[in-house]
Amino acid sequence: MGASTVEAQENVAVDVAEQIRDVLLGLSARTAVNIPGLSPDIMDSLKPHLQLAETLGLLISQLSGGQIDKLELKLQGEFVQHPSKPLIIASLKGLLSKALGDRINYVNASLEAESRGISVIENKDESRPEFASGLLQLTTYGDKGENSVAGSIFADGELRIISIDQYPVNVSPSRYMLLTRHRDMPGIIGKLGSLLGNNNVNIASMQVGRKIVRGEAVMVLSIDDPVPSNLLQSILEVEGINSANPVTL
Repeated sequence: MGASTVEAQENVAVDVAEQIRDVLLGLSARTAVNIPGLSPDIMDSLKPHLQLAETLGLLISQLSGGQIDKLELKLQGEFVQHPSKPLIIASLKGLLSKALGDRINYVNASLEAESRGISVIENKDESRPEFASGLLQLTTYGDKGENSVAGSIFADGELRIISIDQYPVNVSPSRYMLLTRHRDMPGIIGKLGSLLGNNNVNIASMQVGRKIVRGEAVMVLSIDDPVPSNLLQSILEVEGINSANPVTL
């Protein structure tokens, strides 16, 4: 491949990334004459989809931990109808934001993922979606196993997290969240609520997702403050709680 070809491809990648950045900042999208399908109207309609992709990427990075080797995107409904490359870039930016902070952006997200050995798989699901706008599901594979999160966009444009590790939930993303895996047994929710209250951590909302009664469940708490490390240790000592992940979005 000649130097001019490589330079042209890099310019295209930068152009795509800059358009994504502009749309997420609320600026007018520019026409990309060299990128078929990425008109200003399409980029504007993609804004909530890109926000969801980045949010899910940031969320799953804090659930996965360890080394991530592969990221799989499952697209369904409206997410299949739009160009997938911007969604991949936004997902990778979210995935790497916790580790790289301000160093990660829409221009270098794909290159940073590649340099860390993260492969990306795209799976377009043409089946009838459960939600009107479809869903975007991210699944990571790494040295600590497999994790997945899925989200959708509701009619009012609100982002929703609709599943965590295949457990159904219905949660609006918030700045601070606490996710637990626990046995579905009496007393767990009360004990956790008391612990948080005694440490002046206010609960804004709570959702529990389970597959079977008295089996394992996922609890998602939206909270007003981050969870202190000493409180996290106390949470993990509660009988029945198997894991607890504080999340900052």
